[in-house]
Amino acid sequence: MTTSFDLRLARGTILYGKWHGGRYEVQRLLGEGANGKVFLVSHRGRSYALKVGADAADLQSEINVLRAITDTKSRSGEPFLVHVDDFTHYPGRDYCFYVMQYIQGSSMTEYLQREGSEWYSLLGVHLLRQLAELHQEGWVFGDLKLDNVLVSQYGRAHLIDYGGVTAIGKSVRQFTELYDRGYWSAGSRRADPAYDLFSLAVLLIQVMEDRRLAQLLKSRDRSVNALLALVKESVTLAPFGEWFGKALSGGFNSAREASAAWQSRYRTRSSARQRKKSGSRWLFRAFAVSVLMLAATAIWYLNV
Repeated sequence: MTTSFDLRLARGTILYGKWHGGRYEVQRLLGEGANGKVFLVSHRGRSYALKVGADAADLQSEINVLRAITDTKSRSGEPFLVHVDDFTHYPGRDYCFYVMQYIQGSSMTEYLQREGSEWYSLLGVHLLRQLAELHQEGWVFGDLKLDNVLVSQYGRAHLIDYGGVTAIGKSVRQFTELYDRGYWSAGSRRADPAYDLFSLAVLLIQVMEDRRLAQLLKSRDRSVNALLALVKESVTLAPFGEWFGKALSGGFNSAREASAAWQSRYRTRSSARQRKKSGSRWLFRAFAVSVLMLAATAIWYLNV
């Protein structure tokens, strides 16, 4: 989505924090949305993501959320929010901005294509944990979609762009139709944990069955039953069928409950893969031993 927020910052532009004196050198534009632009900047030799808001009050809502998340994350040493300040830019206008950690990664689709579908379950684990933490603080992510997730090393999936975050009980501030339960006639646009779980379910379907989901959209059969039929017919998604059924119909009481259910299915699949690998290794060893015994027997006969 593009924005009418007309702020252009060329590579090498230096931004100075008006109140806290930070110095940020712009590297490039990372992205833009309905409520601002995000730039890659360098600060004291490190890379960060700097978001400039089109509306100061709107951006402050994001900052409040990130502060809450940072408070809960500070114990693990991984704060989301780094700095908050204003800078002055031509022609003398002040802009509100915040600086957060820069996550270098790829989209879920790109990561799975590169590393393999066996990472799929783990990506779901990471996203559900983050949603559970966010809900516990009283917020719903809202605009959960493929563009708002990045995967870094070792399959760590991260939620990015908190512009759609909404207080629980309010109307969702931002949404994308594909992931919106109202679009699928599955509920309201009231911000509650079930709204995020529905969006996540559609996202998890999309990353594995993008082509079939696109075909479903063309058929205009926009219902939970149509999504579940797609899940049932998918080799990758079918083992998670029960989880998708509850996530798409609002059957989970919380993201923590959904996370526990997903992890239970994840552990089951991991154990099955380990057993399969162990069985394959046993067959290989048995074959190798047979070959060695046959060779030894042949050598013995030749020497008799």
